[in-house]
Amino acid sequence: MQPAPQTLGRRERNKQEKLDRITAAARELFTQHGVDEVTTQQVAEKADVGAGTLFLYAKNKAELLLLVHNAKYAQALESGIDAAAAEVAVLDAVMAIIRPIIECNRVQIENGRTYLREIVFGDPAEPHHAEALSLTVRTEEAIAEVLGRDQHLLARDPAKLARIISAIMFISMTSSATIGMTDAQVGDGIRDQISVLLGA
Repeated sequence: MQPAPQTLGRRERNKQEKLDRITAAARELFTQHGVDEVTTQQVAEKADVGAGTLFLYAKNKAELLLLVHNAKYAQALESGIDAAAAEVAVLDAVMAIIRPIIECNRVQIENGRTYLREIVFGDPAEPHHAEALSLTVRTEEAIAEVLGRDQHLLARDPAKLARIISAIMFISMTSSATIGMTDAQVGDGIRDQISVLLGA
């Protein structure tokens, strides 16, 4: 018999409440003004915490952005994985995973591009960066699992193919060439490239 789950103590509740306020404040300010135009002091003031307290939860503005976007990415990924389960064709299932990620990443395009750059070039020792990296690994695993449905693709190493697909997705979403495109156009471009890769 497993022990009953314990409720959070007052200290833990206070920490969680501060984290929630910081996340909500950063999300609102970044969405309204763009990450480049927002200071950590503004986030701290909106969250009603001191700057020193803010830095206990996110070391810098890049980590704040990762904190905010990781939650959105995780939700989009789970939605995509669920949608992929209902698709019969492999390419359709892969795109079912990718499309929600495109949409969540392009709510505020510059923030999304900065987020993806931070994943690639940021400090992996930072906790929110490490979480972002784990989300990209989970994305590649989900794509590899879909590719593994096809015996032909199974022989071509689905994990390696998934890593290439992840690179296609990252480059397409960060490229200056796609800034003026709709989410659907970006998705169609990614689909075309994956189709060539898979020989679909």
